[in-house]
Amino acid sequence: MVKQNRDDMIVSNIPLVHSIANRFRGRGVEYDDLYQSGCVGLIKAVDKFDVSRGFSFSTYAVPVIMGEIKRLFRDGGAIKVSRTLKENSIKVQSLREKFKQKELREPTLSELSKLSGFSVEELSEILNVLTPIASLSASYDEGEETLDIPIDESDELFDRLSVHQALKILDKTELMIVKYRFYDGITQNETAKKLNISQVQVSRKEKQILLKLRNKLD
Repeated sequence: MVKQNRDDMIVSNIPLVHSIANRFRGRGVEYDDLYQSGCVGLIKAVDKFDVSRGFSFSTYAVPVIMGEIKRLFRDGGAIKVSRTLKENSIKVQSLREKFKQKELREPTLSELSKLSGFSVEELSEILNVLTPIASLSASYDEGEETLDIPIDESDELFDRLSVHQALKILDKTELMIVKYRFYDGITQNETAKKLNISQVQVSRKEKQILLKLRNKLD
């Protein structure tokens, strides 16, 4: 590839790196580190992309960029979690497991808050330290409102399934949810406002989408 074309492709796809890096916010790694790793992935994707294979650059680049960011987490070099937060996460995980054994279900955030003495906001930070995370969202007691919690399963599905394949099995609304939630990294509430539906509907559709994709891969 001509150097000028290579440089242009890198620069024009910087927004893609930001979009993917945003999905990993709040997991114990500084955004600058996420962005830098994403840029390494982008450069690798540009250098290895083969236009003759017939798919778009973004289809090829997304899993490469995500792979570099995930390596950052696996290596642990940039993760800075305080000792107190680690201790609290162990405590919460223990309470969570005891509740599951007794009640045969996941506790809601409010139940876990009462058991642990932590506020819902504190729990949100603590839960982001725990890996692997068991569910796509943890439920509140009030109605069916949910709080977004990152989940590794969705990342793995989108690593393995190309955008081209997803286009064939998802309807228009589902594709928009995929874009907003898994590529733009915005919350369920923000997604609901953009699509003029409820947050609960977004949560349900999100689970349906993951089920569709999982079945496609099986």
